[in-house]
Amino acid sequence: FILGNMYLLVLQDMGVEAEDATNLGGTQIAQQALVGGDISLYPEYTGTGLTEVLGLSVESLQASPEAAASPAASPAASPAAGEMGGLDQLVYDVVSEEYQAQFQLTWLAQSPFNNTQALAVTREFSDENGLTTISQLAEMAGDLIISAPADFPEREDGLLGLQRVYASGFEEIEVLPVAPGLKYQALLDGQAQVVLAFGTDGQISGYDLVVLEDDMGLWPPYHVAPVVRNDVLEANPEMQARFDEVTTSLTDDLMSDLNWRVDGDEKADPAEVAQTYLTDNGFIAS
Repeated sequence: FILGNMYLLVLQDMGVEAEDATNLGGTQIAQQALVGGDISLYPEYTGTGLTEVLGLSVESLQASPEAAASPAASPAASPAAGEMGGLDQLVYDVVSEEYQAQFQLTWLAQSPFNNTQALAVTREFSDENGLTTISQLAEMAGDLIISAPADFPEREDGLLGLQRVYASGFEEIEVLPVAPGLKYQALLDGQAQVVLAFGTDGQISGYDLVVLEDDMGLWPPYHVAPVVRNDVLEANPEMQARFDEVTTSLTDDLMSDLNWRVDGDEKADPAEVAQTYLTDNGFIAS
């Protein structure tokens, strides 16, 4: 909701009459509404566009001629704005080209932040064990407990994927099934040593957790970008530059901090968080 409010506020600052439809629903609903002309734009994640809308997989991209020509086509820590490369750039290029060809929709610039699935540990546990990557975690996974939703052991993008990509290291790890809202508390209470996270969860900055690098590339990149109807862009030529400057300012740490304002003790309103960030950084008038 923070992202949707950011783009809504920029439109209003441009003098565009814009209706708030941030509660519309998930990807399939939003994509259908966008193609049908019921909405003008919505923020989407590159990995979601690739898998849920286009029905493609990271494995298929990594085996493609385009990947062979793109060095280091596997996820790592999120790059800074203007430094995107490897699989992150390849996924963006594919969704951009296919959305344009199939739907006449334009992907604007993607964010530096990567909201992909991740494994996180406390900073103390990371320091004690010298952990920075999932490969390192795999070497000791048989002695660990991971806090995750109940369906994690059966998901291809969950434990099954970890076992496939990181080999036998995760065969013996114990899963503590918890409701999504309780998974971090289980980590903090010592019931688990690892938690299934998303890259910009507010709890990562709020609890000073360490996100382990997915060095074998299990999870696709999830950078966000506004997806806009071509006719809307043509009617509002200022939109692309205004949106791009906001999107390219959004790093992992920044989004985690903003999310923590909403999800942490402050319980701030997402619209207020978005407005404060935009005005403080000169993206819209105060």
